[in-house]
Amino acid sequence: MSTTSEVRRGDPITTVLTWEVRPGHEREFERWTQGITRCARRFPGNEGVSWLRPEDGHRYHAVLRWSDAHRLTAWLESDERADWHTRIDGVATELGGERQSTTGLETWFSLPGTTVRPPVRWKMVLTTFLGAFPCTLLIQWLVTPRTAAWPLPLRAAVFPVVLLPVLTYLIMPVLSRLLRRWLYPAPGH
Repeated sequence: MSTTSEVRRGDPITTVLTWEVRPGHEREFERWTQGITRCARRFPGNEGVSWLRPEDGHRYHAVLRWSDAHRLTAWLESDERADWHTRIDGVATELGGERQSTTGLETWFSLPGTTVRPPVRWKMVLTTFLGAFPCTLLIQWLVTPRTAAWPLPLRAAVFPVVLLPVLTYLIMPVLSRLLRRWLYPAPGH
């Protein structure tokens, strides 16, 4: 896990923001989340926003994905975001000390530093399989026959060198977004 300041400038970044909502104001807060989400999605570098509702209690979590730490910082310090925050005064408080940012494979499923549970393992295995299988098939079909004469360590290196970046930057973010309701079902479902 990395903090925003430790992340290299061009690395994609995922940040989890935690909000404490005053009891009885959940509906108002959820309407507010729709507006600030639309605003964030229009901001340069935003690659998606997901909200996780609490299982119990009044803590909500926003998962924001950005193209790089610089653009995330620009959003966090923007006038647009500040304006949205003034609209929620007295309804909810952002718990700034609980902000966590990550950049690697841990963002496939887990939400570090939060009380939100990662998906059950069988769902993580199935989702990873759905992402890895097509890549593995393509590598075996297109790459393996062309590398048959290479030394074993070099041939073995081709697989993770191709597979891991494709999974991390392309496939798993899309699958996590498409399957988020299944991976993170609402309480009571």
